Amino acid sequence: MKKTSTIFQDGDHKWVAIVRDPERPGHLIDTNEYLVSHGGQGMLLDPGGAEIFPAVFSALAGEFDPSALTAIFASHQDPDICSSLALWLEFNPGMRCYVSWLWAGFIPHFGGAPETFVPIPDAGMEISLGGLPLQAVPAHYLHASGNFHLYDRKAKILFSGDVGAALLPAGQDGLFVEDFDAHIRYAEAFHQRWMGSNEAKRRWCERVAGLDIDFLCPQHGAIYRGADVQRFIHWFDALPVGVIGG
Repeated sequence: MKKTSTIFQDGDHKWVAIVRDPERPGHLIDTNEYLVSHGGQGMLLDPGGAEIFPAVFSALAGEFDPSALTAIFASHQDPDICSSLALWLEFNPGMRCYVSWLWAGFIPHFGGAPETFVPIPDAGMEISLGGLPLQAVPAHYLHASGNFHLYDRKAKILFSGDVGAALLPAGQDGLFVEDFDAHIRYAEAFHQRWMGSNEAKRRWCERVAGLDIDFLCPQHGAIYRGADVQRFIHWFDALPVGVIGG
């Protein structure tokens, strides 16, 4: 079963990271899922692939009533992001899936009816969770052509999808980045290969540098916190991307 860690809580407003499944098959890339709950409602961010659904569901159920999940936020269309969608909808058919309008005709191949999907326009949009405003932040071409991150102003948390991701070696399974310089070498080749546009990267860095962020939470690897958030943004801004290393 995956581990759960509460990274923010203020009353009924809570963020839980669902990470590090020791029983995950070695051929599957490791992923992080996040639960945001407020006002008795829950949203699951990048709920993961079908093969890890039992581990994610079990971990989430230990923290939150799954029947109170009202929404899924999918940063983009990849199978490690949301190929479990049909399984979540089987449990709660009324759940909504927020996703870029670009993928609203593709992700239904994983499951769901037309009313399941709430298309996000390119400029982003505000999403309400139990009365809490969350902001879908454009991150196009980082790495998908239609891509969004999610910002919670109250918690000062940015869910950053694949931006900030690091492919960590076995044994390095801490929840948070503890040594930025040692950690970032596991992120460099990933970002150079998977982030397709230096112009899009520059715009994202400008956009998020102005946000008040205590935690930057990627879909793979460890979470950046405190000074490491701006340290990552500056590092990413200076990194040439859209190239193949080696």
